[in-house]
Amino acid sequence: MAGRLGRMGLAGELIAECAGTMVLILFGAGVVAQVVAAELGDHDSIAWAWGIGVALGVYVAGRTTGAHLNPAVTVGFALFRGFPWRKVMPYAIAQTIGAFIGALIVRWNYAEILAMADPGRTIKTQIVFSTLPGNGTLPVSQWGGLRDQIIGTAILLFVIFALSDTANMAPSANMGPFVIGLLIVAIGMSFGADAGYAINPARDFGPRLASFLTGYGGAWRDQYGDLYFWVPIVGPLIGGVIGAWLYQVCIAPFLPQGEDRDTVKPSD
Repeated sequence: MAGRLGRMGLAGELIAECAGTMVLILFGAGVVAQVVAAELGDHDSIAWAWGIGVALGVYVAGRTTGAHLNPAVTVGFALFRGFPWRKVMPYAIAQTIGAFIGALIVRWNYAEILAMADPGRTIKTQIVFSTLPGNGTLPVSQWGGLRDQIIGTAILLFVIFALSDTANMAPSANMGPFVIGLLIVAIGMSFGADAGYAINPARDFGPRLASFLTGYGGAWRDQYGDLYFWVPIVGPLIGGVIGAWLYQVCIAPFLPQGEDRDTVKPSD
């Protein structure tokens, strides 16, 4: 495995991260387009499709990189699991590019339906691509959205650290993506109302940029007219560090000693 990764180099890792993130956006943004613009499905459809999309994205990139697909995950593994810091920014850029490409494909494919449902390209369908406080309708402020993103991503990283720690009860390699997908479904069903559970800077910024470049002039702002794009970037980065740190402090020291832990990092 290490030899194969060494021959591929960083370029192969970045392609895998880009492709895996693109896959999760194809399913995630695609289902929101179907629910919001075509009125097919409901919140449960969204939660399940996002979870399945993440699981499939992890299956795509997992053997090559461990499938971070999320800058918050990459930073967490760099801080606490020995992932090389020199790869953090390239991974984050690759993840964002993958999300951008996935969103462009969804935007193109659903162009007619989006135009029918929202010819003015307002927040009604902007939510297909990026998140808003209270999903654009509920009385949640910008700071409420930030709080939500910190909490949601802390949960995400706390559980991902548990699932990737072989000294704990980590699932077998081929089941890991499936369980992570269920984690996303659970977060969506439990923490989806306040800010749309972006919990991933690349997942939000890439599609937000794609929508802006294809006619959504208000993409950077929320329903109150305030700049909001920074919230799903800063919140997940803070929350991810908190969640990873809590696992390292509250769980990891009390696990059986002398067992190797899966650091989900490719070779240097």
